[in-house]
Amino acid sequence: MATSNDIKNGTVIKENGQLWSVVEFQHVKPGKGGAFVRTKQKNVVSGKIIDKTYNAGAKIETATVDRRDYQYLYQDGADFVFMDQADYDQLTVSGTVVGDAVKWMMENTQVQIALHEGEPLYLELPASVILEVTYTEPGLQGDRSTGGTKPATVETGAEIQVPLFLETGTKVKVDTRTGDYLGRVND
Repeated sequence: MATSNDIKNGTVIKENGQLWSVVEFQHVKPGKGGAFVRTKQKNVVSGKIIDKTYNAGAKIETATVDRRDYQYLYQDGADFVFMDQADYDQLTVSGTVVGDAVKWMMENTQVQIALHEGEPLYLELPASVILEVTYTEPGLQGDRSTGGTKPATVETGAEIQVPLFLETGTKVKVDTRTGDYLGRVND
């Protein structure tokens, strides 16, 4: 058992059978009354964010979450198979845990998977990935300096907005958190 004084960013707290990761915390010592810890916590599974306050010294139950590097190998039905980079063991992760990350994963993509007691909780992609545009409308001459965008489909099947001058076959850098176009990549 830990106390509220041990709370730091990244601490995972087990409460009511759910795991909550501390996103922000602040130790507060008002002039009147007892000290307390104000936190902003994110549900590890659902992503819901809540504000929670603990009295100073209150007992909390922490959970050990192991983050390890994995390489995406292939999709097996609704599940996804990853290989541990340290010991080459394979891990099968359900599609619900992978979620929207599937839009940015190609084979051999490096990801970080958080495990609690051997169960995968969530996975983190790199901040950006390089993907090839498989389809977009042809670019028009003279559309190089305008700020317009058009839809484009990348090799994973996801659709993003790209500048008007980009053509099919161009490699682009995409932000995995927002799905935004970050720029062209020259080989």
